[in-house]
Amino acid sequence: MSGAADPPRSHGLGGFEETLKDFWLTRPRRPLRGRKVAGVAAAIGNRYGIDPVIVRVAFVAATVFGGVGLSLYVLGWLFFPAEGDQVSAIEALFGKGRSSMTKGFTIILAIAFFPLSSWAFAGGWFDGGGVIGLALLVTALYLLHRGRGQFNRPEVPETTMYSMSTPASTAAEQPGWDPLAAPPLAWDLPSDEPPPPPAPPAPRRPARVPRRRSKIGLVTFACALLVAGAGAAAAATGADWFSAGHIIGLTLGVLGVGLVAGAFAGGGRGLIGLAIPLCIAGVIVTAVPVSDYKGGFGDLNAAPATIAEVQPEYSHTAGDMRLDLTKLPASGTVTTSVHNGAGDTRITVPETADVRFSCDTSAGTVDCLGITTDGVGRPAATGTDLGTDGAGGLQINLTVQQGAGNVEVLRG
Repeated sequence: MSGAADPPRSHGLGGFEETLKDFWLTRPRRPLRGRKVAGVAAAIGNRYGIDPVIVRVAFVAATVFGGVGLSLYVLGWLFFPAEGDQVSAIEALFGKGRSSMTKGFTIILAIAFFPLSSWAFAGGWFDGGGVIGLALLVTALYLLHRGRGQFNRPEVPETTMYSMSTPASTAAEQPGWDPLAAPPLAWDLPSDEPPPPPAPPAPRRPARVPRRRSKIGLVTFACALLVAGAGAAAAATGADWFSAGHIIGLTLGVLGVGLVAGAFAGGGRGLIGLAIPLCIAGVIVTAVPVSDYKGGFGDLNAAPATIAEVQPEYSHTAGDMRLDLTKLPASGTVTTSVHNGAGDTRITVPETADVRFSCDTSAGTVDCLGITTDGVGRPAATGTDLGTDGAGGLQINLTVQQGAGNVEVLRG
């Protein structure tokens, strides 16, 4: 009824548009302390009362799996003002206010954003990962503002500044402006009205009370151990689904739930030291199909003396394999294949044998009788080598498949 403008609501936001407007008006401000690079993750964490480490992990994960995390971080760098600045760097570039970031560096960041975005959405290691990562991060930020936007709302500095170039229509609205340029006190006339009471001091935001650390980290670690142990026990009993990759994935899922819960309730930061190596192990297990190779672990050495002793297949899960075929007779035909999940494989053939070979490794170096490949996802090295005496004599048909490691076929 008084006609005064209603204060902005800090909670109970209406629709999607109102949420976006409120987010823009109260967007996170990059702190001057506690930042690792530009303070984007710390700004989001401080704004919504969660652990900034969780935000950093989300950015890193979105960068590794899809590449969009880095481009979103640059966007936050450009559009989140720093503490003490009137506006963000991109707004200051267009003269909307003052920012501590120089215009030259702002232009460099804006230019760098475009190749980073094209790399994220061009496809590659994880096709579609950029779109999925973008959707997950934007949705998470939207839900954070809907649920916790009322906390730690920043105080926006005053941006209205007047100068000698202020238009007359605007300057006339300023209090104390005198069109005749006379001394202001000369126009003060006595008045019977009492002076207005002084304005009350602006309320100061109370200091943040540190949260009590919970036992979420310890409970999550115990649950992760139970899940990993149960998965390993199920795999030992012959359950095919509980492979190494699935067990790692289940354990990471438990750790992820604990990290998210710890971000809101406090605690759980130490779980990151366990999650990072598990992520690396999961990527390796996923990229290298070790489960396709049977035969156990350790080193395997075989030196058959007759053709009948040569096995049709030599299979090994992980470890070094040594197959010596130099003791075979000088005539006959031998066909065998060697499969090794991870490790080094060396096969020695007689000097005079005619060898038809195909050697392949998913990641590593191949040197099969002078034909070499190196790297990841390289084509198999194939060919025929007739030995030192030309065609004739012992015939060896050899196929080598390796998950990760080096493959070598040489004469001895």
